[in-house]
Amino acid sequence: MTDERDTRRGGYGADDGDDTAAVQRPSGKRSARRSRSVSSSASDTGSLATLDRPARKGESKPGRGERERSRNPFVRLFKFLREVIAELRKVIWPNRKQMVTYTTVVLVFVIFMVAFISGLDLAFIKGVDWLFG
Repeated sequence: MTDERDTRRGGYGADDGDDTAAVQRPSGKRSARRSRSVSSSASDTGSLATLDRPARKGESKPGRGERERSRNPFVRLFKFLREVIAELRKVIWPNRKQMVTYTTVVLVFVIFMVAFISGLDLAFIKGVDWLFG
């Protein structure tokens, strides 16, 4: 997997003779070179590696017995909606050409599968009719 932002190739504006350097855009995928921090207890117990991130402004790390759960359902709903909007801002949306291509591929695949299953159904009907007659 390559990263378009790789500095070994000159980054975005590198002009190394090919015309593709001007068209390259960030893919939005995380770089494979990023290292993951593993705590010593996680590596000793064989648990999965976790990414450590610093706490954001106004956000505290929950302690061992500390739980911050609001009893108010409207507060929880509002928090959920804020998190959904934050996640949707991270999405790389397809442009019109990509959307038409994806839709066409899906429709062709669905039509093929309907024809294939219908053909199998017809073949099994003929086979059962011939067998039991």
